[in-house]
Amino acid sequence: MITSCSGNSANANLQDLTWYNKATISQISEDPDHPKEFLRISIGISPQVFYLSKKNASYTSLLEKLNQSLQKGKKFNIGIENNTNMIKQINESK
Repeated sequence: MITSCSGNSANANLQDLTWYNKATISQISEDPDHPKEFLRISIGISPQVFYLSKKNASYTSLLEKLNQSLQKGKKFNIGIENNTNMIKQINESK
């Protein structure tokens, strides 16, 4: 007998993340190409640019954490969705 499992749930997609641990935000700006849809987020001293969708269900809480990092230097673990450069999850850094 051959069995197979595949995960298609929304939570399975959150596992497809690359993590930037103890990261700080260096810049938040409107995306020049799609200002109504995305914010451009720069992480680190030698900035890497990622995006936050304004349509994300967690947009407000994610943006609040990003602003804490930008304004107060607070470090977070930031989960970036593979192949999209979209910020999907932000956790407290210990």
